[in-house]
Amino acid sequence: MAEVLNANPTIRNASDLPSRRRQTHARSSSKYPKGLISSTVPPSAYLPDPFSPSSSSDSELSDDDDAEIEPIDEQEIYDLISPISDPEHPLTLGSLSVVNLPDIFLTPTFPEKGSSSPLTTLTVLITPTITHCSLATVIGLGVRVRLEQALPPRFRVDVRIKEGTHSTAEQVNRQLGDKERVAAALENGTLMGVLRKMLEGCENGAG
Repeated sequence: MAEVLNANPTIRNASDLPSRRRQTHARSSSKYPKGLISSTVPPSAYLPDPFSPSSSSDSELSDDDDAEIEPIDEQEIYDLISPISDPEHPLTLGSLSVVNLPDIFLTPTFPEKGSSSPLTTLTVLITPTITHCSLATVIGLGVRVRLEQALPPRFRVDVRIKEGTHSTAEQVNRQLGDKERVAAALENGTLMGVLRKMLEGCENGAG
Protein backbone atom coordinates (compact mmCIF):
# COMPACT_ATOMS: atom_id res chain seq x y z
CA MET A 1 0.00 0.00 0.00
CA ALA A 2 1.38 3.38 -0.97
CA GLU A 3 0.51 5.23 2.21
CA VAL A 4 0.24 3.94 5.76
CA LEU A 5 -2.90 5.40 7.30
CA ASN A 6 -1.68 5.11 10.88
CA ALA A 7 2.09 4.96 10.90
CA ASN A 8 2.40 4.91 14.71
CA PRO A 9 -0.42 2.84 16.19
CA THR A 10 -0.62 2.08 19.91
CA ILE A 11 0.69 -1.45 20.42
CA ARG A 12 -0.06 -3.75 23.37
CA ASN A 13 2.49 -6.32 24.49
CA ALA A 14 1.48 -9.91 23.81
CA SER A 15 1.89 -10.70 27.52
CA ASP A 16 -0.76 -8.09 28.33
CA LEU A 17 -3.45 -9.68 26.15
CA PRO A 18 -6.09 -11.85 27.82
CA SER A 19 -5.74 -15.46 26.70
CA ARG A 20 -6.93 -18.93 27.55
CA ARG A 21 -6.10 -21.59 24.99
CA ARG A 22 -8.09 -24.81 24.89
CA GLN A 23 -6.22 -27.64 26.63
CA THR A 24 -8.01 -30.60 25.08
CA HIS A 25 -7.70 -31.87 21.53
CA ALA A 26 -11.11 -31.57 19.90
CA ARG A 27 -12.32 -33.46 16.87
CA SER A 28 -12.04 -31.76 13.52
CA SER A 29 -15.28 -30.45 12.03
CA SER A 30 -13.89 -30.20 8.49
CA LYS A 31 -16.74 -32.41 7.27
CA TYR A 32 -19.08 -29.51 7.90
CA PRO A 33 -18.13 -27.10 5.05
CA LYS A 34 -19.38 -23.53 5.10
CA GLY A 35 -19.57 -22.53 1.48
CA LEU A 36 -17.41 -19.68 0.26
CA ILE A 37 -15.41 -19.35 3.44
CA SER A 38 -14.61 -23.05 3.83
CA SER A 39 -11.23 -22.69 2.07
CA THR A 40 -10.33 -19.30 3.53
CA VAL A 41 -9.14 -20.38 6.96
CA PRO A 42 -8.10 -23.72 8.49
CA PRO A 43 -10.79 -26.16 9.71
CA SER A 44 -12.24 -25.57 13.15
CA ALA A 45 -10.85 -27.48 16.10
CA TYR A 46 -14.17 -27.43 17.90
CA LEU A 47 -16.26 -30.53 18.41
CA PRO A 48 -19.04 -31.15 15.90
CA ASP A 49 -22.07 -29.06 16.79
CA PRO A 50 -24.39 -31.22 18.94
CA PHE A 51 -27.37 -29.22 17.69
CA SER A 52 -26.57 -29.77 14.02
CA PRO A 53 -29.10 -32.12 12.31
CA SER A 54 -26.24 -34.22 10.93
CA SER A 55 -24.54 -34.70 14.28
CA SER A 56 -26.83 -37.41 15.61
CA SER A 57 -26.56 -39.52 12.46
CA ASP A 58 -22.85 -39.00 11.79
CA SER A 59 -21.58 -39.56 15.30
CA GLU A 60 -23.75 -40.97 18.02
CA LEU A 61 -22.27 -39.15 20.98
CA SER A 62 -22.52 -40.90 24.31
CA ASP A 63 -23.56 -39.19 27.54
CA ASP A 64 -19.87 -39.02 28.48
CA ASP A 65 -19.07 -37.27 25.19
CA ASP A 66 -21.84 -34.72 25.76
CA ALA A 67 -20.47 -33.96 29.18
CA GLU A 68 -17.09 -33.07 27.66
CA ILE A 69 -18.50 -30.42 25.32
CA GLU A 70 -17.72 -27.12 26.99
CA PRO A 71 -19.71 -23.98 26.28
CA ILE A 72 -17.90 -21.41 24.18
CA ASP A 73 -17.37 -18.16 26.05
CA GLU A 74 -16.12 -14.66 25.28
CA GLN A 75 -12.52 -15.52 26.09
CA GLU A 76 -12.46 -18.32 23.54
CA ILE A 77 -13.94 -15.99 20.93
CA TYR A 78 -11.19 -13.49 21.70
CA ASP A 79 -8.56 -16.20 21.36
CA LEU A 80 -9.94 -16.99 17.90
CA ILE A 81 -9.79 -13.45 16.53
CA SER A 82 -6.97 -11.70 18.39
CA PRO A 83 -4.23 -13.40 16.27
CA ILE A 84 -5.70 -12.03 13.03
CA SER A 85 -3.12 -9.78 11.36
CA ASP A 86 -3.90 -6.18 10.58
CA PRO A 87 -3.96 -5.68 6.77
CA GLU A 88 -1.73 -2.61 7.07
CA HIS A 89 0.67 -3.43 9.91
CA PRO A 90 2.61 -6.63 10.69
CA LEU A 91 0.72 -6.73 13.98
CA THR A 92 -2.32 -8.58 15.31
CA LEU A 93 -5.75 -7.11 15.93
CA GLY A 94 -5.30 -7.99 19.60
CA SER A 95 -2.02 -6.10 19.97
CA LEU A 96 -3.56 -3.06 18.23
CA SER A 97 -6.68 -3.22 20.45
CA VAL A 98 -8.84 -3.46 17.34
CA VAL A 99 -10.54 -6.37 19.08
CA ASN A 100 -11.00 -6.35 22.84
CA LEU A 101 -12.45 -8.88 25.27
CA PRO A 102 -15.01 -6.44 26.78
CA ASP A 103 -16.39 -5.81 23.26
CA ILE A 104 -17.45 -9.43 22.72
CA PHE A 105 -21.01 -10.37 23.63
CA LEU A 106 -22.83 -13.72 23.61
CA THR A 107 -26.61 -13.55 23.95
CA PRO A 108 -29.49 -15.98 23.28
CA THR A 109 -30.86 -15.40 19.77
CA PHE A 110 -34.37 -16.12 21.04
CA PRO A 111 -34.31 -15.13 24.74
CA GLU A 112 -38.03 -15.78 25.10
CA LYS A 113 -37.37 -19.50 24.57
CA GLY A 114 -34.88 -19.63 27.41
CA SER A 115 -32.52 -22.58 27.60
CA SER A 116 -34.62 -24.58 25.15
CA SER A 117 -33.08 -22.65 22.25
CA PRO A 118 -29.41 -23.41 21.53
CA LEU A 119 -29.05 -20.53 19.06
CA THR A 120 -26.66 -17.81 20.19
CA THR A 121 -25.94 -14.38 18.76
CA LEU A 122 -22.28 -13.40 18.90
CA THR A 123 -21.64 -9.68 18.63
CA VAL A 124 -18.08 -8.43 18.15
CA LEU A 125 -17.37 -4.70 18.17
CA ILE A 126 -14.16 -3.70 16.42
CA THR A 127 -12.26 -0.47 17.06
CA PRO A 128 -10.27 0.84 14.05
CA THR A 129 -6.92 2.40 14.94
CA ILE A 130 -8.03 5.70 13.38
CA THR A 131 -11.49 7.15 12.80
CA HIS A 132 -11.09 7.40 9.02
CA CYS A 133 -9.51 3.96 8.46
CA SER A 134 -10.34 2.84 4.91
CA LEU A 135 -9.59 -0.79 5.83
CA ALA A 136 -12.32 -1.08 8.47
CA THR A 137 -14.55 -3.15 6.18
CA VAL A 138 -11.69 -5.52 5.33
CA ILE A 139 -10.89 -5.98 9.02
CA GLY A 140 -14.54 -6.63 9.78
CA LEU A 141 -14.71 -9.21 6.99
CA GLY A 142 -11.62 -10.94 8.34
CA VAL A 143 -13.16 -11.22 11.80
CA ARG A 144 -16.46 -12.44 10.42
CA VAL A 145 -14.87 -15.05 8.13
CA ARG A 146 -12.70 -16.36 10.96
CA LEU A 147 -15.67 -16.76 13.30
CA GLU A 148 -18.05 -18.26 10.77
CA GLN A 149 -15.42 -20.82 9.81
CA ALA A 150 -14.40 -21.71 13.35
CA LEU A 151 -17.70 -21.77 15.24
CA PRO A 152 -20.55 -24.29 15.15
CA PRO A 153 -23.53 -23.25 13.01
CA ARG A 154 -25.69 -22.50 16.05
CA PHE A 155 -23.87 -19.16 16.35
CA ARG A 156 -25.21 -16.10 14.53
CA VAL A 157 -22.19 -13.84 13.95
CA ASP A 158 -22.64 -10.08 14.04
CA VAL A 159 -19.48 -8.01 13.49
CA ARG A 160 -19.72 -4.24 13.57
CA ILE A 161 -17.73 -1.07 14.19
CA LYS A 162 -17.89 0.19 17.76
CA GLU A 163 -20.00 3.31 18.06
CA GLY A 164 -18.04 6.56 17.92
CA THR A 165 -14.80 5.00 16.65
CA HIS A 166 -15.16 5.50 12.90
CA SER A 167 -16.46 8.30 10.69
CA THR A 168 -18.47 5.97 8.42
CA ALA A 169 -19.37 3.27 10.94
CA GLU A 170 -23.01 3.11 9.89
CA GLN A 171 -22.10 2.44 6.26
CA VAL A 172 -19.49 -0.17 7.17
CA ASN A 173 -21.92 -1.92 9.52
CA ARG A 174 -24.52 -2.17 6.76
CA GLN A 175 -21.94 -3.80 4.49
CA LEU A 176 -20.80 -6.26 7.13
CA GLY A 177 -24.37 -7.20 8.00
CA ASP A 178 -25.49 -7.82 4.43
CA LYS A 179 -24.95 -11.53 3.67
CA GLU A 180 -25.27 -11.04 -0.08
CA ARG A 181 -22.68 -8.26 -0.14
CA VAL A 182 -20.34 -10.30 2.04
CA ALA A 183 -20.72 -13.32 -0.27
CA ALA A 184 -20.04 -11.13 -3.31
CA ALA A 185 -16.96 -9.62 -1.67
CA LEU A 186 -15.56 -13.08 -0.92
CA GLU A 187 -15.67 -13.89 -4.62
CA ASN A 188 -13.10 -11.16 -5.25
CA GLY A 189 -9.74 -12.86 -5.74
CA THR A 190 -7.68 -9.89 -4.57
CA LEU A 191 -9.69 -9.51 -1.38
CA MET A 192 -9.51 -13.23 -0.68
CA GLY A 193 -5.72 -13.01 -0.94
CA VAL A 194 -5.69 -10.22 1.65
CA LEU A 195 -7.98 -12.19 3.98
CA ARG A 196 -5.87 -15.34 3.72
CA LYS A 197 -2.77 -13.36 4.65
CA MET A 198 -4.61 -11.78 7.58
CA LEU A 199 -5.69 -15.20 8.84
CA GLU A 200 -2.36 -16.99 8.45
CA GLY A 201 -1.57 -16.57 12.14
CA CYS A 202 -4.85 -18.20 13.14
CA GLU A 203 -3.91 -21.72 12.03
CA ASN A 204 -3.30 -22.82 15.58
CA GLY A 205 -5.53 -20.26 17.24
CA ALA A 206 -8.44 -22.62 17.91
CA GLY A 207 -6.42 -25.50 19.20
